[in-house]
Amino acid sequence: MSLFDTEIKSLKSLNTYLKKLVAGKLWLKVLIALFLGVGFGLLLSPQNGWVSKATADVLGNWLALPGMLFLKLVQMIMIPLIVASIITGIASNDKDNLKKLGGGVFLYFVATTIISVSIGTLLATVFKPGRYLHEQAAAEHEAVLAAGEENAELSFGINDMPGIITDLLPENPLASMVSGEMLSIVIFTIIIGVAVLSLPDNLLKPVKLLLSAVQEICMTVVKWAMILVPIAVFGLMAQLTSSVGLSSLAGLGYYVIVVLAGLLILVGIYLMMVSLLGRRNPLKFLGKIRDAQLLAFSTTSSAAVMPLSLQTAEEELKVDTAISNFIIPIGATVNMDGTALYQTITTLFIAQAYGLEMSLLNIIVVVITIVAASIGTPAIPGGGVVILASVLGSAGIPAEGIIIIIGVERLLGMFRTAVNVTGDLTACVVFNQWYGTVMR
Repeated sequence: MSLFDTEIKSLKSLNTYLKKLVAGKLWLKVLIALFLGVGFGLLLSPQNGWVSKATADVLGNWLALPGMLFLKLVQMIMIPLIVASIITGIASNDKDNLKKLGGGVFLYFVATTIISVSIGTLLATVFKPGRYLHEQAAAEHEAVLAAGEENAELSFGINDMPGIITDLLPENPLASMVSGEMLSIVIFTIIIGVAVLSLPDNLLKPVKLLLSAVQEICMTVVKWAMILVPIAVFGLMAQLTSSVGLSSLAGLGYYVIVVLAGLLILVGIYLMMVSLLGRRNPLKFLGKIRDAQLLAFSTTSSAAVMPLSLQTAEEELKVDTAISNFIIPIGATVNMDGTALYQTITTLFIAQAYGLEMSLLNIIVVVITIVAASIGTPAIPGGGVVILASVLGSAGIPAEGIIIIIGVERLLGMFRTAVNVTGDLTACVVFNQWYGTVMR
């Protein structure tokens, strides 16, 4: 046998081994695709001088195509899946159990959001990440500080709150579905789900069968979409790295470290809850949810991960279907703890960068705004930035300050989305421990 034949045989053996290694392991495929995407993106980066910026942009757009197709495919079936899952989850319970579960989930989501913004406030106040950019921001935006008042007074549009609350109830549910107003859709679906419970059994049964069929159809489409995941991750990471580059990612290192430290602390709290309240081994819990975490990290969309989160909760974590169908769709829309923490630190960071000193009352008002805003944050890539602009405006902080963090926003979006998904699955484990046996 020649040396060439030996090498070919070795390559075939290696290929067979690699196929066996990644077979059925989505997390490993995603991880490999992620690193390959970063490496390829760095080769394409215009900073290297090998390709022009125009060429890099064109190649980046084509590389991101599978990722965009994946996101569109999942978003296409997202609304029917949310509607079917929430109503099925509600209809699977009796009224007494629903009162316990619904009230408990609401209080749980509010409590974890308060914890996350408290961590963010504490870290931003103690470490003051914005002070290092104060001089730069002041120089670039002299008009903002032209009044010369170092201690600018921050304001909050509290008078707008009644209108905002009223707008949560959709005037036209179909219009809300078309425009993708997820919070309005969730509230409408919960109301319909509770109303469905009042139907007699002969009418309730066909409704549940229809919704179960819709859910199965949506999950079938998701299975098709999951085939694209490794390719999608590779393309999205290649586009991100080629367009942003490592130098701009490193420019705001201190701010990024503070945000990541906050997210890490929040994950630590989740693991404590899994252990103490959910009576599970936190390390095994992490092992079982890694597929969902890596997909969330790669796509930066809680909505895109929702079908996989449902599957993970039911098949890996053995959570009662009635509980997972109720918590996951609602959690993907309103339980944005990672986003709330990020928005808190970023708001205070930008205020510090502009030299705006905030009193304790100002900080409390901003935190309340962020809690309310995080509930309505779209579960899509960049959704956090859209809401953050309104938070900054309402707090009297220049909204153009977002430009300061735009270079690292996508990177932080990946981490906070993974934390958001971890929070939803933690809630499933906790409530399954409390109510799982009652609902079976």
